[in-house]
Amino acid sequence: MFGINIPMLGFVAYSGTGKTTLLKKVIPLLKAKGIRIGMIKHAHHDFDIDIPGKDSYELRKAGAEQMLIASSKRWALMVETPGQDEAQLADLINRLDTSHLDLILIEGFKHVEYPKIQCHRPSLGHELICKDDPSIIAIATDEPLGPKVNIPQFDLNHPEEIAKFIIDKFKL
Repeated sequence: MFGINIPMLGFVAYSGTGKTTLLKKVIPLLKAKGIRIGMIKHAHHDFDIDIPGKDSYELRKAGAEQMLIASSKRWALMVETPGQDEAQLADLINRLDTSHLDLILIEGFKHVEYPKIQCHRPSLGHELICKDDPSIIAIATDEPLGPKVNIPQFDLNHPEEIAKFIIDKFKL
């Protein structure tokens, strides 16, 4: 689909539903099984991973269009993209070193067609995204939805079930 040979799976929902909270629980469970994970997160706003006052932040703000910061533990590349359209998921995937990954997890990009799990809390009053998106393969919810949906349903508060589904679905 995106020119890669490893599985990718998204987590989509309306803001405040708990996508990040769920991923923070699922990722360690997958990692404990030896699965190497790449992660892409969509942001709807201006953001910084740098801290104002730190050298890399100040150098980028001074005009560096690309700022790579590295240590013995990690490296990060910040690229300024003023005036450009929002990044496309395919372009971001191509920036990952997939030779060292078994799975790509994605938070967001709900309007792009790729396999996704919807997070849903009926108490928040949002519509089910899965009704209009056939690429949603499962739903994680805090209340059983019954026959309203015909895809696998998992308890949002039981990340072990979701991790097992991912491992089984993608034969990891």
